[in-house]
Amino acid sequence: MKLKTKIHLFSTLLTLLIIGLMNIGVYFLFEGMAFDSEYTQLNSDVDEMIGALSKMQTKDDPATILRTYIPPRGGVRILDSKEELQLVVQSIEEITTYQPHFEVDERYSIGMLDGSPVLTITKPVIWSDGKVVEVQTMKQLLDVGKNLDFLRLILVAVTLIGMLLMTASSIMLGKIITNPINKLINTMSHSRISGKYEKIAVRPNKKDEMAQMGIAFNEMMEQLEQNFNKQEQFVSDASHELKTPLTVIESYAKLLSRHGFGNTEIAEESVQAIINETSRMKEMVSQMLVLATSKGKQKNKNDLIDVKVKVEETLQSMRTSYNRNFLLKGDGPFYVNTDTEQLRQLLFIILDNARKYSEKDIKTTIKENEEGTTISIMDYGDGIPKKDLDRIFDRFYRVDEARNRKTGGTGLGMAIAKGIADRLPATLTIQSTVGFGTTIHIFLPSNQILIDF
Repeated sequence: MKLKTKIHLFSTLLTLLIIGLMNIGVYFLFEGMAFDSEYTQLNSDVDEMIGALSKMQTKDDPATILRTYIPPRGGVRILDSKEELQLVVQSIEEITTYQPHFEVDERYSIGMLDGSPVLTITKPVIWSDGKVVEVQTMKQLLDVGKNLDFLRLILVAVTLIGMLLMTASSIMLGKIITNPINKLINTMSHSRISGKYEKIAVRPNKKDEMAQMGIAFNEMMEQLEQNFNKQEQFVSDASHELKTPLTVIESYAKLLSRHGFGNTEIAEESVQAIINETSRMKEMVSQMLVLATSKGKQKNKNDLIDVKVKVEETLQSMRTSYNRNFLLKGDGPFYVNTDTEQLRQLLFIILDNARKYSEKDIKTTIKENEEGTTISIMDYGDGIPKKDLDRIFDRFYRVDEARNRKTGGTGLGMAIAKGIADRLPATLTIQSTVGFGTTIHIFLPSNQILIDF
């Protein structure tokens, strides 16, 4: 069942139930008030009649007295203690066959005669012979019956008009709700068929839930398009990057095949080139795997650590591995709640980049303020042009292709570093001047918000 049909059905049935219950309540309330009003009037007349009967002498004709108080379109009956009829006076013949029915503790009885309600009141009275008899007074309520019939017609008409109005409003409500959903469905279907990331038109000044749904859908499509473009770019760049070392390996392998190992110089050059390109491919594939898995779910293992101790451990490893001078400046301790292993990996990537592109000392500085701790890694290399700073974290992006070939870079290191920083969370900023060097700042906020990826 479609959503529009569900809205129509539910709203119509709910309206019918509400209007029906209200009309029933109105009808019975009016009916009760009408009968109570007639009862009050008739009861007053009956009390006067009983007063006259109580003063009746033996010589008086009771029928004459009863005719004085007989209600219009009604009658009066006298019943003895055995409920046998003693006397009857009536203003209409139809009342003869009418027999009222009384419930326990009921003040009056309402019955039907020829489609009209009949009000009956029964009261005891002392008869002229001293016996207690029962006076049963009946009145046919023609006006009340007509009023109730007219009220029923009005309530039925109100119900029908209300249902028509509710049906019309439910149709409009269904369109208001389902039209944006239909647009969304049509757009998604068209996008699936065309292969494009289409968006739906949303009025910027609307703030209802449907508009918010449209805005969220457009943002999702935009993000999907960006991710798809990045994926295509990644595949294209990866294919290009892997094609180059494979071409070099193939060329040297063919060179060895043609000349064999008779020429020792060519053989050594070819083998060394194949080893270098294979190593570079291995590093590139490893880094691509890190990038591919960095978007998966990874739970941070946060601990309170002294950043200076962790930086010094990392610098010592770099000194031992590359026999380079890595300097550290900063008075500790600097305590931060963060993931130790991911911070260590981030430091390795940035320090390794600084080592590759600078022949001089690498200087690391640690500073702390109220907002957090900043680790600054500075090299004295060639620097990065201003136009390239915004693309440093893009995959496979290289500032200088020739320089990266020389150092063996793959263009993936800073992209991996950015992913690690986002997970910590940390903020990476770069300052660079061509000819003077580059400084990368790692900011770790003091009040960490744990993020699970």
